Amino acid sequence: MTNLEVAPTEEICPPAGPGGTAGPCLQLWPQREVPLGGVRAMNVQRTLPQRGLPTIGAWCFLDSFGPDRTAMSVLPHPHTGLQTVTWPLAGNIRHRDSVGSDVVVRPGELNIMTAGRGVSHSEFAVLPAPDAGALLPLQRGLQLWVALPDSDRHREPAFEQHRDLPTATGPGFTATVMVGEFAGAVSPATMYSPIVGADIVSDGRAVLPLNTAFEHAVLVLDGGLMLDGQQVLPGPLGYLGAGREALDVEARPGTRFLLIGGKPFQEELLMWWNFVGRTHDEVAQAREEWEAQAALPDAEASGARYGLVPGHGPDAGAEAGRIPAPPMPAVRLAPRRRSHEF
Repeated sequence: MTNLEVAPTEEICPPAGPGGTAGPCLQLWPQREVPLGGVRAMNVQRTLPQRGLPTIGAWCFLDSFGPDRTAMSVLPHPHTGLQTVTWPLAGNIRHRDSVGSDVVVRPGELNIMTAGRGVSHSEFAVLPAPDAGALLPLQRGLQLWVALPDSDRHREPAFEQHRDLPTATGPGFTATVMVGEFAGAVSPATMYSPIVGADIVSDGRAVLPLNTAFEHAVLVLDGGLMLDGQQVLPGPLGYLGAGREALDVEARPGTRFLLIGGKPFQEELLMWWNFVGRTHDEVAQAREEWEAQAALPDAEASGARYGLVPGHGPDAGAEAGRIPAPPMPAVRLAPRRRSHEF
C-alpha cells in the first residue's frame, strides 16, 4: 500500500538508544484520520509514526483501513529502504510488483515485500463478477512498514507470501505470529532486524510473554483490554515501553489486538512519501528517479530502479497508469525527535 497523501510530511526518525526509549509504561498515542482520496477514495487511521514516537523497534508505519465497502485500487507506486507488511482482516487483495509477483492475499495470510534499493507495486481489491445491486465486499486490514537497517537497505527487492503461519496458545489467548518469534512460535517471514508482530485473540485474563530487550506496542482491533489499570479500546496505539518480561491483560470477550515490537532501532531515518532513507538528498533522488522513469519506454523502464509492474500498461483500462510523486517541500527535510516526556 502507498502513502497517497498529496502533501506528505517528512518523518526523520532519530535512533532509539539509551534515554530515548522508555522503560515499562503505558502511553496512548491517538490515531489520526488520513484522507488518501485520489484513486482509492479511502480514509485510513494512522497510528505510526507519531511526532514523539517515530518508531517501535524497526516498525516505522502503521495504517488500519476499514471496515468499509470502498474497493481498494492502488496503482503502481515506488518504495525504498523498507519492507511492507500487508495483513488483511476482511476481503482479498491482489498484489503485483516489479519483481514479477502476482498473488492474492487473504485474511490469515501475509505478504512481505522487501523494497531494498527500489521496487514498485500495486494493490487492488478482488471483486466478484458484476451483479446489479450487489454490495462490494467488506474490506479491512493493516498495512505496516519495517525500516531496513543500513546493512540491508540497498539490497535487491524481493517478495514473500506466507499462507500458513504458526500459532501460539496459552491461558486466555491465541496468537498468529506474523513476523519474528512469540511464545515459542517462529514465523517463516524473512526480516532484517530483531522484531515481532502477532495478531492475538484473547478472552479474560492472559499473561503474554515478551522479550525484555524489545520495546512493544498494542493496537486493539476489536473489544478492549485492561492493561496496567488502564482501559485500552480500539483507536489509539498503546506504547508499552521496553524491559517487560510479560504483559498481563484482562480482555473483554471477543477481543482482538495487534502486538508489535522490536529491539530499539539505532539508526536515524528520514521518511517521506513512500521512501525510507537517511538524508534529504537521498529521498529527493529517489523521487526524481521515479518521476524520470515515467518518461521512459517500457523496454528501458523495466531495467530502471523501480522496474515495471505487469498488467498496468496503456491497454489496462481502469488499471492503467501509475501514481506520481508529490512535489518535494520547499525547505530541506528536518528531523523530528522522539519525546523524552514519558
